[in-house]
Amino acid sequence: MVDLLYIDDDAGLARLLAKTLSVHGITVSHAENGNDALHKLASRSFDAIALDHILASESGLDIMFRIRSEGHSQPIIYVTGSEDVHVAVAALKAGAADYVWKDVDGHYRELLVRSIGAAMRQQQLAAEKEEALRAILEAKNRAEMMLAEVNHRVANSLALVASLASLQSNVVTDPAAKTALNEMKARITAIAGIHRRLYTSSDVRTVALDAYLRTLGGELVAVLGADERRHSIKVLTEADILISTDRAISLAVIVTELVTNALKYAYPDDVAGDIRVCLHRVGADYVRLAVEDDGVGWAGNGEIKGSGLGSRIIKAMAKSLNGELVYEAAERGTRAVIEFPREIARN
Repeated sequence: MVDLLYIDDDAGLARLLAKTLSVHGITVSHAENGNDALHKLASRSFDAIALDHILASESGLDIMFRIRSEGHSQPIIYVTGSEDVHVAVAALKAGAADYVWKDVDGHYRELLVRSIGAAMRQQQLAAEKEEALRAILEAKNRAEMMLAEVNHRVANSLALVASLASLQSNVVTDPAAKTALNEMKARITAIAGIHRRLYTSSDVRTVALDAYLRTLGGELVAVLGADERRHSIKVLTEADILISTDRAISLAVIVTELVTNALKYAYPDDVAGDIRVCLHRVGADYVRLAVEDDGVGWAGNGEIKGSGLGSRIIKAMAKSLNGELVYEAAERGTRAVIEFPREIARN
């Protein structure tokens, strides 16, 4: 059954309408004016409202405004005997779900049945859509909270592993082993930094490189002992360069390896110097990273110092970025450069 509130100052027409609609399972309650209608709406629930255009002391548009102002959201069918299309347009703009032309032969009563059914179905679909959107939003929020928690735990676990590497480094006596452990700690720190940023970020799909690289530079100074050798790591980046999270991890590892190499080999033991990490856009779609120093210089050829593990790591990470590391000619020192597409994660 459908409960309909019909507002019309003609009680006889209201009785005829109630008789016609009862056959279709629609129960009609009659209100003669706006005050009567608002009283009935306050005292019981209705599924829909039908509203005549011209009443004794006010128009249907006036009553509809009062109904909506009171917070009633039932679909309203506007019934008008006027052939002026502007009346129908005004009713629809005011929030009516549909309108029916009240013809003298009474055919409008059957039309009203169909309009009521269509309006209620439309309202039900709107409610179902709203509920579905609410459920999607709740699921999205839950997923984001879970992902933030995962990133938090991963960052904490990596920090623990880095601490274990540091403890191990403190007890070993072999210089090569101590260096290897410190370098491994630097790599772990770089990846952990990404996850720390993700669990505090509103968008886990991307990482802002300017802020992250500045933080990474400070962490590498502490992990690799740059302060003790009086070296400085300077980060020079453009603002608002975003790349996807997985690509940010690859870039962080490359920066860590190149900075580590510069700290180890760029300057003689008794010489302090700068190591610069520079990042800027190249056109609309590419990013250029350069790690440079003012030290003894290396052009990327010749015998590789150390185990060569760092070079293999850099090559693998550069490939994951769809880029290739090259050594550019510099007036002094070393300049390692890689250009790669941003490929920002999209919806």
